[in-house]
Amino acid sequence: MEGWKSSSPPHLKAAAARRIPPLAPPVRVFKSAPDATHPSRRDMPGRIARQAQRASGEVALATHPATHSPPVPRAATAASLTVLRTSEQSKAGRRLLRKRDYEGFLCALLLPAESRASVLALRAFNVELAQIRDSVTEKTIGLMRIEFWRNAVEDIYQDNPPQQPVAIELWKAVRRQNLTKRWLMNIIDQREKNLDDRAYRDISELETYAENTQSALLYLTLETLGVRDIHADHAASHIGKAQGIVTCLRATPYHASRRKVFLPMDICMLHGVSQEDFIRNNEAKKIKDIVYDIASQAHVHLEHARSFKKNVPAIAFPAFLCTVAIEDYLHKIQKADFNIFHPSLHQKSTLLPLHLYIRSWKKAY
Repeated sequence: MEGWKSSSPPHLKAAAARRIPPLAPPVRVFKSAPDATHPSRRDMPGRIARQAQRASGEVALATHPATHSPPVPRAATAASLTVLRTSEQSKAGRRLLRKRDYEGFLCALLLPAESRASVLALRAFNVELAQIRDSVTEKTIGLMRIEFWRNAVEDIYQDNPPQQPVAIELWKAVRRQNLTKRWLMNIIDQREKNLDDRAYRDISELETYAENTQSALLYLTLETLGVRDIHADHAASHIGKAQGIVTCLRATPYHASRRKVFLPMDICMLHGVSQEDFIRNNEAKKIKDIVYDIASQAHVHLEHARSFKKNVPAIAFPAFLCTVAIEDYLHKIQKADFNIFHPSLHQKSTLLPLHLYIRSWKKAY
């Protein structure tokens, strides 16, 4: 158990993402008409004109520098409010991503400027969908939220996004890079299937889930980089599957604490381990064997993706920075002797930002 399997285990080979203008000073009304020769009378036309100017808020700032300000044009005010609203929407998406997908957030920050905002929006969209299952107690409510996002994507491609921060940022991303609608719909459809709250039947079903979520997210990331290449897509497919498997492993302790286990049932049955054994952390040796088999499959996908990197355009490499986090987890779980409940696996890697930067600088994955 010290090293990784070089290929899929035999029992796995069958298994083939206003300022309001200042109020005008009151117009002075004379109680009696002064003599026409009086200075105030001679200056009356000019005074009336100035009062009219003050009433419309157009008095020159130079004339009254201390008490009057030039009016803010209505169009400029609307533009300022739009910029402010856009900034708040972007910040809301980043806060969500930083809290729920810290590694994805770091990867997005290292992307080229023209792709960064779009990928942040895509990952925030993925997080919105991913957290539905754990945030609802009834499947019906989860289905309603899924349906909201399905309708939102339809409206986004009709240039009529709902007034929701992540949806608006996603709409901007679609307009900027002409993203493929099918990948977004695949993510939604797969998240909907995942509401059933049951374990995967086999490793193939887990890989299908990963392909339609994590791999689809990588396909969209490649599109933001302007990459539409079959070799890059092939790499994205394997990397997405590796990430989906690793995500399932990482979430196992959390799910076990809620008396749920989603690991492939065929591998658990092969080693004679039940869901209750995971929940109670019994049969530690057999559980390690299960984790080893599943983690090895993730490692196979990662190595497969790297085996043909010579054919992948260098411009696509930033999309695959997530391999750093995948590799980091696989290294830590191997060091922990595949004890999925080991405390070291639940600690945030303080060196991850540095490792990501180095990998980005080397232009590799």
